[in-house]
Order: sequence, then C-alpha cells, then structure tokens
Amino acid sequence: MDTAPNVDVPRPTDGPWPPLGWEERAWRSTLPPDLFSRSAREALRKPYRAAVTPLIADLDVHLPRATAAAAEDASAAIRDFDADAAGDVAPFAAILLRSESASSSQIENLTSGAKQVALAEIGEESRRNAVQIVGNVHAMQAAIALSRTIDGAAILAMHRALLEEAEPETAGHWRTEQVWVGGTGYSPHGAAFVAPHPDRVPAAIDDLVAFAERDDIPPLVHAALTHAQFETIHPFPDGNGRTGRALIHALLRHRGLTRSVTVPVSAGLLVDTPAYFDALTAYRQGDPATIVDELARATHDAVANGRVLLADLRAARDEWRSRIRARSDSSAWPLVELVLRQPVLNTATVQRELGISHTNAMRAIERLVAAGALAEVGGRRRSVLWQSTQVLTALDGFAARAGRRGLGRS
Repeated sequence: MDTAPNVDVPRPTDGPWPPLGWEERAWRSTLPPDLFSRSAREALRKPYRAAVTPLIADLDVHLPRATAAAAEDASAAIRDFDADAAGDVAPFAAILLRSESASSSQIENLTSGAKQVALAEIGEESRRNAVQIVGNVHAMQAAIALSRTIDGAAILAMHRALLEEAEPETAGHWRTEQVWVGGTGYSPHGAAFVAPHPDRVPAAIDDLVAFAERDDIPPLVHAALTHAQFETIHPFPDGNGRTGRALIHALLRHRGLTRSVTVPVSAGLLVDTPAYFDALTAYRQGDPATIVDELARATHDAVANGRVLLADLRAARDEWRSRIRARSDSSAWPLVELVLRQPVLNTATVQRELGISHTNAMRAIERLVAAGALAEVGGRRRSVLWQSTQVLTALDGFAARAGRRGLGRS
C-alpha cells in the first residue's frame, strides 16, 4: 500500500471540533487476480480513501450547555456509586470489573455465561469466548493499574493483557497493516470506515496521549473524547473496542472520578449499541457532544444496573452469614468474600487466596455448603469444583438487564 499525493488534511473549522480528513492510498492486493471478476479487478486498481485524524492535543473543548450538564450529572452518579461500593471494595471491585469486561466484550458480540467466565478464570473452561472475556478482565486490570501514567506503553500493555492468550503474535503491538470496518474482507474499497494508514498511527497515538494527560477538561468529557479519538485511530488489528473501553476506565481513575471500583459503563453502552456506534460516527464528522451525551446516558443505566447487582450480592452474603455456624476466626468468613468475587472455585483456589492448608480449605468449603452458599459440581477435568448459584444468577441477571433494550432494537 503506497501513499497517493491526494491528501485532505483536517483543518480547524468554525464548529466545535475538526472532522476527519481523508487521503487517497494505492491498494495492492495480495490475493491472486483470477479470484476476481474483471470489474472487481478494475475496482481494486483504484485508490481507496483512508482517514486522517485531526490533532487534538491542544484543542479547546466547547460543548453545548446541556451536554456539559449531563456529563456533570453522570459524574456525580459515578462518585456516589464508587463511594457506595467502597465499603465492600475487596469483593465488589473484582465482581464489577468482571461485569464491565463481560459487557465490553458483548458489544463486540463475544458472549458467555457467568459460570463459563468463572471457570475460565481458574483454567476449567477453554471455550474461545470465555477465554477472551477473561483476557478483557486482564486488560481492565492493567488499565486500572497503569492509570497513574497514560502513555503509549500503558495502552500497549492493556492490549497485550487483552490478547496475549488469543493472539500472541499481535498482542501489544501497533498495527502494520490497513484496517477497515464494513465492506468486504479483501479490500477497504466500499468500507463504512477506513482507519488511518498504519504509518500515521504512532504520531496519532502521541497526540492522543498528550490529550489524555491534560487536566483542564471535566473527567467524563475527557474520557469520552479520548475514547472516541482512540477508536478513530484504531491502532490495533483487533481488540480496539475492548482496549478503548478499558482506556475509559484508566482515564476515570487517572482523573480521580473513580477511586475504588470499576463503574460498569460498558453495560450502559450495551443498552443501546446502535446509539453508541452512531455517536462515534458523529465524533468523526466533527461533533464531540454526541459521544459525551452517550457516555453520560450509559453511566446512569450502568449505575442503576450496578446497584441492583450489588443489592443482590449483599443479600446473598447476609443470608449466608446468618446460616454459617463457625468460630469468629474460622476461614469460612473470608471464604464468603472470596465466593462473591470468584463464584466457581476449587480447593487450590481457596488455599492460594486465603493462604490456608488443604484441610482447612475443605472445612471452610463444607461450612459454606451447609449454609447453602456453595454446591459441589464437576469440572471438565473431572476435578471437584464448588459454585455459588446465587452469585452466578446475579451476574447473569446483570448481563440480561444490560442487553435487553439493545437486543430488542437489533
């Protein structure tokens, strides 16, 4: 693929945000010509148009008053939810992060039940979707861990954590090939969106990182615009959407809007995925308000859904605690907290997480079985596993609520 001289570079406009520019690039197909008709071969000889992202590092952000107000209301909802969950941060931080990872994956049509994801986390499930969702959990964990400094290395680390199991050859590397959305699989001609040429990716990421490091933009607005610009750059051959939504959480933590837990905003975006994708398209056309509005709307849906999940989990925990008969120093009590964040487990998991012997792990498990918190099930390796049906039901209920309206519109 060679650069053609016809380039329409994005320039400042009278509007609130510069739209994409476009450039023509020559296309060289690697497929044998005899696979195509004569008309298709002629079409492939023509240049295609690839996006050229505007530089945003130093742009002033001007939004309609209603959009700014919506972002502030959503920010308040995030702060309240984060504070509410902080009292149970150990189990709930993990469960909310897993829920957010599953919802982000579902936006990419990667779906799996809560039990399959929990099994994959302990190596008892090898189905591709469940394994990829666990990869997304790792990407979210990396995003939070690296949120102090958001730079190119941090973004690469998020992507590496996401795909190192599924696609190790490309995980953690900027793309070196052209990518596009829609159209055919063999050329970008006629695609709905053609991302920037790979030789433009490093400079575009440097500009994005400079924008992400600013502190003069309201945090939710900052996260929305950073996410939209990242999705437009599309710097990886795969995993852009999931990495980009992990980046939202890195920004929210970096700017101090969240301090304890991961607010499951992807579950809110999942409620109306067409509106989310339309907002990204609008951003590329020079409208920054729509993606901010969409993230604000998604935040309220996510917080409402998340509160139901936390209420379900707290009710289950209270019920178990009332039924457990054990001394105050028994390992059964910390096992309750472990079950909330790891609803399918084996003795090795209990031993490792609680730092106890096999004998004490079995005693704690037996007490939770007697209290109705755990039930014995078989693993795919004929191992003995225990699961919490209540926690798995609560997680599947969260996913169903997130996807209900979006599924109805598709």
